[in-house]
Amino acid sequence: MWQLTTHPAADRTDLLAAPVAAAVAAWKHPTPVDRVQVAAIDPDLADTANFCAAYGVPLDASANCVVIAARRGGRTRLAACVVLATTRADVNGVVRRRLEARKASFAPQDEAVRQTGMEYGGITPVGLPEEWPVLVDAAVVARSHVVVGSGLRRSKLVLPGAALAELPNAQVVEDLARPV
Repeated sequence: MWQLTTHPAADRTDLLAAPVAAAVAAWKHPTPVDRVQVAAIDPDLADTANFCAAYGVPLDASANCVVIAARRGGRTRLAACVVLATTRADVNGVVRRRLEARKASFAPQDEAVRQTGMEYGGITPVGLPEEWPVLVDAAVVARSHVVVGSGLRRSKLVLPGAALAELPNAQVVEDLARPV
């Protein structure tokens, strides 16, 4: 398919962050776990544009997961947004309204890493804390396969876009993202 050598993620937990490996081991979603694949990559090429160029993955087949801090009434809660690499999450519009927040912004890097147990640049919706809302753009779900982080910068997950809609607290949202 692309210039990636994939393996069933359940067989290569050494390529997954601990929370991602735990989520794969406990997988009980309609999409069979064997359709969740992992590929080792050069960690220096983990950033989306570099990764896509090096491994022949189109930008519209690569999904980014961003951690959002939503604030209302002195309370902050974290959420995740999953959008195609050809788009950007509408944080101050759709995301803020969907999370019923007065203010929404990207979570600080150290907070995102600490709360997810994943490496920055490798954060994925698979294995996030179950109480977090996971907003998934409908365009991601429509893809037959997408590439997302694995929780580590040295690998990527490849899975059906629809599998992301099956994750705990996942909400498929039309127009969650705007074209870049």
